[in-house]
Amino acid sequence: MKWRTIDIVIAPVLGAALGLIFWVWNSIGGAWYEAANAVTPGFGGIAVGIWLLGGVLGGLIIRKPGAAIFVEVFAACVSAAIGNQWGITTIYSGLAQGLGAELIFALFMYRRFGAGVAMLSGVGAASGAWLLEFFLFGNIAKTFAFNATYYVSLAVSGAVLAGVVGFVVVKALASTGALDRFAAGRERTQLV
Repeated sequence: MKWRTIDIVIAPVLGAALGLIFWVWNSIGGAWYEAANAVTPGFGGIAVGIWLLGGVLGGLIIRKPGAAIFVEVFAACVSAAIGNQWGITTIYSGLAQGLGAELIFALFMYRRFGAGVAMLSGVGAASGAWLLEFFLFGNIAKTFAFNATYYVSLAVSGAVLAGVVGFVVVKALASTGALDRFAAGRERTQLV
């Protein structure tokens, strides 16, 4: 459970790389969010999953307490520092999303890291995002139908775009040998 030097080095590198991905996704995902909301209010949550990847990937790769929160917040800080339409609130979102993912890894005591746990951590990150937006960003004033639709679409997006995609990315990285210094990479070598 103790962080190694390699964990301390890789966490911000992973966070910075994801922050750049988030920054690119800000315009693509933002447009998708608005278009989906125009079709059905609350359905915009379906586009959010990519922004939830930090906590999922941090937890799946580093597998130590605090990794999901750290990577998600670091990625949010990079995205905000480069510049985006949400400014400092991006960091609040990163904290809520990272905490949601972290709670799932903690629930499994940092011992299970399969596709199911990855999907649940994506849903956990989505739940964190939903709670933050409900209480701090004004969604509490919106209708029950909006909030229910938004939560379901966020949860599906978190499970698929953060959970499944995150799991596939980790497996792909492990297959190249890039994660051999981590448990995710050692699992690959044990199966061969």
